[in-house]
Amino acid sequence: MNHVASRRARDARGRFAETLAAWRLRLFGYRVIARRARTPFGEIDLVAVKGPVAAMVEVKARKDLATGIVAVSPRQQRRIATAAVWLASNRPDLAGRRLRFDIVIVRPWRAPQHIPDAWRPH
Repeated sequence: MNHVASRRARDARGRFAETLAAWRLRLFGYRVIARRARTPFGEIDLVAVKGPVAAMVEVKARKDLATGIVAVSPRQQRRIATAAVWLASNRPDLAGRRLRFDIVIVRPWRAPQHIPDAWRPH
């Protein structure tokens, strides 16, 4: 498989994982208000709200739970937190909501696993 085809396959797998994650969140009462939210600091896979919380969700398609959790590196956590603060200050529908950082792990033949409050920015 050449480089371009490999990248397309990863992108398709990522989009599918994000779709499964969004449905998982919806089933548990979240309203997904953005997918692949772009900011000057990077992209946030999903932005979902429920009550006073705005969850910034990183989606990882991995073979097991542990690998998915460690796949969100401290550097990536900082980037997502910076992007989230920018997003919250530029979207009126996020005003007054508490930002939370979640992970959804999508594994083969398993229901997506939602990990609320997976990390807190420093």
